[in-house]
Amino acid sequence: MILDENMSAYSLHVETGEEAAVDMNRPGIDQVIHELDSLIAQPIYSIKPSALAAYERDYFDAKCQKSKEMIGEAQQYIPGGVQHNLAFNYPFPLVFTSAKDATLTDLDGNTYYDFLQAGGPTVLGSNPESVREKVIDLLNTCGPSTGLFHEYEYRLAKLISELFDSVDMFRMFNSGSEACAAASRIARLATKNKFIMKMGGGYHGWSDQLAYGIRVPGSKWTQAKGIPLASMKYTQEYFPGDLKDVERTLMANKLRGGTAAIFVEPVGPESGTRPVSMDFLHGLRRLATKFGALLIFDEVVTAFRLSEHGAQGLMGIRPDLTVFGKVVAGGYPGAGGVGGPTKYMRYLSAGIQSGDKVKKALVGGTLAATPLSALAGYYTVKEIAETGACEKATRAGNRLTDGLRALIKKHRLPFVAFNQGSICHLETVGTMHFSINWTKPWTIPHVLKETSARKKEMEHMGAAYMAEGIVTLAGSRLYTSAAYSDEMIDDALTRFDRVFDQVTKL
Repeated sequence: MILDENMSAYSLHVETGEEAAVDMNRPGIDQVIHELDSLIAQPIYSIKPSALAAYERDYFDAKCQKSKEMIGEAQQYIPGGVQHNLAFNYPFPLVFTSAKDATLTDLDGNTYYDFLQAGGPTVLGSNPESVREKVIDLLNTCGPSTGLFHEYEYRLAKLISELFDSVDMFRMFNSGSEACAAASRIARLATKNKFIMKMGGGYHGWSDQLAYGIRVPGSKWTQAKGIPLASMKYTQEYFPGDLKDVERTLMANKLRGGTAAIFVEPVGPESGTRPVSMDFLHGLRRLATKFGALLIFDEVVTAFRLSEHGAQGLMGIRPDLTVFGKVVAGGYPGAGGVGGPTKYMRYLSAGIQSGDKVKKALVGGTLAATPLSALAGYYTVKEIAETGACEKATRAGNRLTDGLRALIKKHRLPFVAFNQGSICHLETVGTMHFSINWTKPWTIPHVLKETSARKKEMEHMGAAYMAEGIVTLAGSRLYTSAAYSDEMIDDALTRFDRVFDQVTKL
């Protein structure tokens, strides 16, 4: 994909504030941040209580009875009734039985536009037949797992290496969480340094060390229940977009063990919910090199979604390590991996001993890189690259976001819509734009109160979208895929219009 220098933050160009476009439909990063700042300074706007009650009565209770009954029974055997955090939706989770292209169907036969896309990996659309046929053939001949080497482990690693200039070698894991943990261990072995720095609010899995500063910048350990504080002794967070904060921490770390790695989601924390500029990312690259730390791009969401060369290919930045997830198994189980140059990847060596005397990072995963996941990942990534799927998904994302911004203006709402390609954001309450400043502890109760109230209204808005046949991620993020047509996007916008018509200041 070739970047037009006039493209904005949300259509893949992450420029500096000075270069930012000001057009309503193409906001630059400074404009998006300004809009988000304004959103959280205002009272909450959400679905009218009477409209929410009508949705609960006329849709969820009347048309989703089988889902309600099954979830009620599941709660006896599953904590909370579901096995995955993304599955919970107000007033109760729906049970989905079919996924195809851009739509989902629930147990009661209701059909929805799928903007969750399994959390992001299904760039081709859900359950593509071209991949499914090859998976079925593999199951008929080999089975899902043997515990031994399979040819598609090689094929997938070679393909990723060919598509990513920064990747000489690739090792697969079961999840992005595992891959992030492995990357941090590589960094410590390669640099002999101690500290791991991550962007505040960013999510790099739920390992003890990296579950620090998640969701809300400045939250430190407060969102990581069940983890001893000592486990986070060498983990730090820096504020999104603040290079001075990064440099101050790096300088301080020189005196107490050094910095092993700087983790970053290249579009900003939580898949770009608080976008960052390309200048900031280039600054991270410069500082990591200066202080002897590895720059680790977490491309769990952006790899093979923003482009077949990831965010780094669009931005012209070469990280030391890249974390992959989800899509490298084509949406099938076993979805994670780490890639990078040979001098770092040698710390993950397994199998044949090369005579290299470096210490090996402690990693594992019996069901990592199974024949099933490696084959599905290979054919998915190959088809994404060969069919221009990223560009198609981006066009759908642009159309959706343009339409949402027009609806926001029409209904005179304080909502904020922007996107980075096919990663679309619809912020109605700005829960994740809050931050905690420990130098002003008297402000913390206000932040906690506001984020709690606004999270509740995110759930209510998500329920309204669901009742209109739109599945989102937590009511605030939407992923588009190559399976979306203009007509589908326009129909979805008509449904959003109905919801926005029932929004009021609470």
